[in-house]
Amino acid sequence: MHIRDWPSEERPRERLLAHGAAVLSDAELLAIFLGSGLRGRDAVATARDLLQAHGPLRVLLERPPTELARLPGLGPARACALAAALELGHRMLGADLKRGLLLSDPRSAGDYFAQRLRGRPHEVFAALFLDTRHRAIAFEELFRGTIDGAEVHPREVAARALALNAAAVIVGHNHPSGSPEPSAADRLLTDRLKEALHLLDVRLLDHFVIGDGPPLSMASRGAI
Repeated sequence: MHIRDWPSEERPRERLLAHGAAVLSDAELLAIFLGSGLRGRDAVATARDLLQAHGPLRVLLERPPTELARLPGLGPARACALAAALELGHRMLGADLKRGLLLSDPRSAGDYFAQRLRGRPHEVFAALFLDTRHRAIAFEELFRGTIDGAEVHPREVAARALALNAAAVIVGHNHPSGSPEPSAADRLLTDRLKEALHLLDVRLLDHFVIGDGPPLSMASRGAI
């Protein structure tokens, strides 16, 4: 049976229009991009097959477009559509930042770092510079490293805070291994960053470690 033959209240597009995208499963959302399935399979069944064989969803979508294009049920056009949708999401986050995104609670800041850094194949260290009201001034990826580390220079973070006239800084980095547990080097770096920024009267509000699952806040561990 084709999806068009399903009862209207069960079709993904109709459900999205009636209730919003949040009510759809991962497979149903992916099926909307596919439009149609493989021979003998509808789009939802094909999407489920993709997620079962190459997922879960985040793992699937973190693949490069050239790799996505080779998966059954996708191909170049659909792979490009998925990559474009992800980039639109990243640019929407960037637009929020340009409007002076207000980071009123630690969870929103951690989610922001997770959106920007999770899934990178190499370690990336980034900083979010804030004004006196904790509105975002700029988000910058300052250092990139290997799969298991990146060399970070606190002096350069402090110099960027001074150049941007920031009153506070939140930093974060990803662990490509997927484990958010901070290393001894992460804890030492947090101390050095705090000291370097303190000399400029700039507060280090938090240091997030991004792996699988929720972001880990060094401030919540009492490290800041």
